[in-house]
Amino acid sequence: MTPLVELARLFAKLGTIAFGGPAAHIGLMRDEVVRRRQWLSDQQFLDLLGATHLIPGPNSTELAIHIGYARAGMRGLLVCGLCFIVPATAIVLAFAWGYVRFGALPEVQGLLYGVKPVIIAIVIQALVGLGRVAVRSGLLALLASASAIAVVGGVNELVVLAAAAAAGALSTVVSRARRIPAIVLGAVAGTACAASIYARVLAGAAIAAASASISLGTLFGVFLKAGAVLFGSGYVLLAFLEADLVGRLGWLTQDELLNAIAVGQITPGPVFTTATFIGYVLAGWRGAAIATAGIFLPAFVYVAVTAPIVPRLRRSRLAARMLDGVNAASLALMLVVTVQLTRTALVDPLTVALAAASAGLLLTTRVNSAWLVLGGAAIGIAAGYLRASP
Repeated sequence: MTPLVELARLFAKLGTIAFGGPAAHIGLMRDEVVRRRQWLSDQQFLDLLGATHLIPGPNSTELAIHIGYARAGMRGLLVCGLCFIVPATAIVLAFAWGYVRFGALPEVQGLLYGVKPVIIAIVIQALVGLGRVAVRSGLLALLASASAIAVVGGVNELVVLAAAAAAGALSTVVSRARRIPAIVLGAVAGTACAASIYARVLAGAAIAAASASISLGTLFGVFLKAGAVLFGSGYVLLAFLEADLVGRLGWLTQDELLNAIAVGQITPGPVFTTATFIGYVLAGWRGAAIATAGIFLPAFVYVAVTAPIVPRLRRSRLAARMLDGVNAASLALMLVVTVQLTRTALVDPLTVALAAASAGLLLTTRVNSAWLVLGGAAIGIAAGYLRASP
């Protein structure tokens, strides 16, 4: 057992300094809990990391929660999770307050102008890295392609993910019969038929919601859904928020969504603190609190439920195949939304050059993405001053 004070001190520090996204967070955690403190062995650390990929939610946050449970039970689970989230949330709140009050100033607009292309490059890097893992076979490539087509055709993203999980499970049952491609196509076709009915009901509800003022209950539901079903990476959050807040509810524009993602990236801690920023922009302090609680609550519940049964989940072939299907569909969601957001972020030769240079560095070197974000911000601010000068 590890004293709660030590756990709180470590994860509050990580929540304050952990720039660079989930991969960087995981590297920092390993350095602290395996190499420096020797609280876990490498094998134990890998087992916990693997468990985070079997459940929805933000991987690095769930890893922090898992480590807390492993070192101090349920109290450690709460302490590590909250201490990793709260400092990052406070920093994002400060950015949100500044954005609402000063967002129209050239300095702030210039910063976001330079950061957005770098964010696109970071998402592209994530797509390439995840693609190597998520699309390992012809079946998974077929499933990813079918998922992308379904999303472009208007099928709800939750239906697509559910169909992908079902296809993965069915592939385990029928793999010896070599009927996997037919099963996958049948699952996608059946999903499209079911989704057509579902979409009509959803469209009516969306029209009513969009015409009304912002509802705190709906806001909580949007982020609770994202936290409860999101697999793959924090960047998949883009797909959920674009579909709900931009497409169905009309509460944000794509440009405002990119601003929110940019702030989530230039601040330390979980990328999911984007929810805090959006909640504040839409409904002030209460909106920030509700959105943050909604998106992170499922992670605590999932880890509390699954931590005691991690060994059995890790050995389950059925769970692994379902996860393969969900990850392939998640990759497709990310790709579709990235294409859409690229049109908003790359608006002139400078932003195109920034995105290309950032992507090149990220894909060919081990540069920390935080430095690229800061560099993009500096270039954006400088470009804003140059445009404003006579």
